[in-house]
Amino acid sequence: MIAENNIILDNTQINQKIKRIAYQIYESNSSEKEVIIAGIVGNGFTFSKKIASVLEEISTITVTLCEVIIDKKKPLQPITTSISVNDYKNKPLVLVDDVLNSGTTLIYGIKHFLEVPLKRFKTAVLVNRNHKKYPVKADFKGISLSTSIKEHVQVEFNETTAIAYLV
Repeated sequence: MIAENNIILDNTQINQKIKRIAYQIYESNSSEKEVIIAGIVGNGFTFSKKIASVLEEISTITVTLCEVIIDKKKPLQPITTSISVNDYKNKPLVLVDDVLNSGTTLIYGIKHFLEVPLKRFKTAVLVNRNHKKYPVKADFKGISLSTSIKEHVQVEFNETTAIAYLV
């Protein structure tokens, strides 16, 4: 069981962050017909599905989900996506992950998409930890958190609830 004082965001707060991020994405793409929401495999993709769902509720923009398959332990391995390059070429794209820690996963994800011309490129994370090893930032973030290097942020999503906490 998670200690109450270790909880960063409860389910209600995470849902509020998802809505706010979805509105921000809509505002920055309001003149677009389609936007690609590309979630990094695992929690990033789960988080991206939740953002996409809200975005579809609040706008008329066509939302295309894309899963970004990256080995987080070996980010130099080839990165693949669940949709073809032609499906996101010359379109606005938002790369999504749950936690921005060192920036390694996000920077390699960004590198993958820089090889294709995009109309607009943004990033979104639920928790920004401010321990970056790379000069990468989140354009849309749920919360910025200053933690010690030894602390880790864990996000758990299931069908009906979500929680973020320190371990």
